[in-house]
Amino acid sequence: MALTIGIIGLPQSGKTSLFNALTQAGAPIGGYATSTVQANVGVVQVPDARLQPLADIFQPKKITPTTVEFVDVAGMGQASQAAKEKKEGLSAEFLGHIRNADALAIVLRTFANDNVTHINESIDPYRDLESLNAELMITDLSSVERRLERTSRAAKSGDKKYQQEVEILKRFKDALEEFKLVKELELGQPEHTLLKELFLLTMKPRMYVLNVSESILGEANDLLDKISAGENVDEDTLSAELKGIVKVARRAKEEGSEVAAVSASLEAELSELPEEDAQEYLESLGLPKLGADRVIQVGYRLLNLITFLTAGEDEVRAWTVTQGAKAPEAAGKIHSDIERGFIRAEVVHFNDFIECGSFAAATKKGVLRLEGKEYVVKDGDIAHFRFNVGK
Repeated sequence: MALTIGIIGLPQSGKTSLFNALTQAGAPIGGYATSTVQANVGVVQVPDARLQPLADIFQPKKITPTTVEFVDVAGMGQASQAAKEKKEGLSAEFLGHIRNADALAIVLRTFANDNVTHINESIDPYRDLESLNAELMITDLSSVERRLERTSRAAKSGDKKYQQEVEILKRFKDALEEFKLVKELELGQPEHTLLKELFLLTMKPRMYVLNVSESILGEANDLLDKISAGENVDEDTLSAELKGIVKVARRAKEEGSEVAAVSASLEAELSELPEEDAQEYLESLGLPKLGADRVIQVGYRLLNLITFLTAGEDEVRAWTVTQGAKAPEAAGKIHSDIERGFIRAEVVHFNDFIECGSFAAATKKGVLRLEGKEYVVKDGDIAHFRFNVGK
């Protein structure tokens, strides 16, 4: 199953332009009401420069990259005042699109354009983030209150399981009513078990995608690198847009979120150009990769994902696993029978394999190894799994 990232943001933030740049889906651009059931969905191949060199060696029948699914949902911030006062949060249709997303990409607009009105009539990405967070928290509060109502009825039987759950849910409710994130609470195993059932939006890993002016794209990425590295940034010399970027980036660093800067309009234009022309223009801006590729990379880093490879005459393929996964778990990504009947893994790292040029040469040089059930898979490993499934 593909990794799924839900793209959310205020209307006119550029989130659908970003979706189009990521997926080349050509989705119509424009604000639409939160209550709509409309969502744009696209599956994107994850760029991996290691696949083609392997294909050149094996000449396989097919090459299969791993994929990411992006879901672009209706613009937030459009709920009626009555709905906000009732603390109803986001609509059921909206939740249906992003409830099962592995992570959220929150698009924040930093660029000014008189032809593209802002829902709040001014540009302030940090304010917009606070507004989006409030709506997510109200939605989570509504979910917690519904669960608390059901569990309270069940707890009247005297069942200690339900009584404990009531206490936990009250803690969650109190935090959300104070506009605090549940993940900021001290959480034990019972809390984590319950959270898996609640699917709270504010618990999802998140990245902030800053939709910036094309003219400051290179400078914005330099600033993000500095803040990530903990370097000092002199804000006195920065423009208003760059100051807004710094503020969001610092918050991301504090809470352990990821952040990327893109120009969604530029990305959409570049996605229509031949790859060579697009790359040449990017290099002129001092950027090595499309913003779409950077967003995917950030998503992998955010979720602690790595890629291992399988290679042969039938297929060269990339597979995604969580960092720290052991060999049987990685084998299970290919087929559950391989995990169940796992015997051993024959492993060589991509760099070593390319240097050797073949499995036979890698074996002779001693860089192809036999690994057991406790082996932790590394990014770039080329693996062949031996297994036996009895009757």
